[in-house]
Amino acid sequence: MDPALRTAATGMAEQQTRTEVIANNLANVNTTGFKRSRADFVDLLYQTVQGAQTVSTADASTTPSIQVGRGTRLAGITRLHSQGALEQTQRPLDLAIDGEGFFQVQLANGQTAYTRDGSFQISDQGTIVTSEGLTVLPGIKVPAEAAGVTISANGIVSASYSATSGQTTELGRIELARFANPAGLQAMGQNLHAATAASGEAATGFPQDEGMGRLQQGYLEGSNVEIVQEMVDMITAMRAYEINSKAIKNSESMADIANNLVR
Repeated sequence: MDPALRTAATGMAEQQTRTEVIANNLANVNTTGFKRSRADFVDLLYQTVQGAQTVSTADASTTPSIQVGRGTRLAGITRLHSQGALEQTQRPLDLAIDGEGFFQVQLANGQTAYTRDGSFQISDQGTIVTSEGLTVLPGIKVPAEAAGVTISANGIVSASYSATSGQTTELGRIELARFANPAGLQAMGQNLHAATAASGEAATGFPQDEGMGRLQQGYLEGSNVEIVQEMVDMITAMRAYEINSKAIKNSESMADIANNLVR
């Protein structure tokens, strides 16, 4: 097979992957706490047609080798954890993290997952949970007779029992986690992430501790997807896909011309 066909085919395949990543970003433009992804590529091995040559002139001693590239491949998909815009909801159980931290939630199997989605609810048992019913650690319970819930910037959860008396009771304090490499977290779906060897172990602490960020009650963090940038990237990927397909057509036409020489 003509090497140009394989080379252009790798370009088409990787531009298709890039388009899939962009499509996922656009699909989640309104997903709370979503972090956009970026496809990264590297070139493949090179065929050395001629090695470096030694020459005997006054102006040069060697000439560089002649190499022909053989395409590209996907090196990785990087998740970009830049801060999304904070959108005011005025709902007491909506929380946004202004900083690098993650909420910790307990999965059904007892393991801990991490999320930036702070759209919380109160379960039938009074526990603060996610919209999927997962317990938000450390498992704070709100009494049924509580008239309102207040969550401070440093994570302290308080319940008020009467709008007139002003009496409040501290119920607990929300803990956050942060990672040395948040891009190394594994996405699990449902706005959840799992720690991996690439992300490093979670360092836990309270909001407003060093590097954890602070909480904003009555706000949610929006997606950090920028629609204009994604559309530009999609057009670029489409043009790259198109030009690689033309390279395949040209290579095939050249092969037909060569084959017709013997007819």
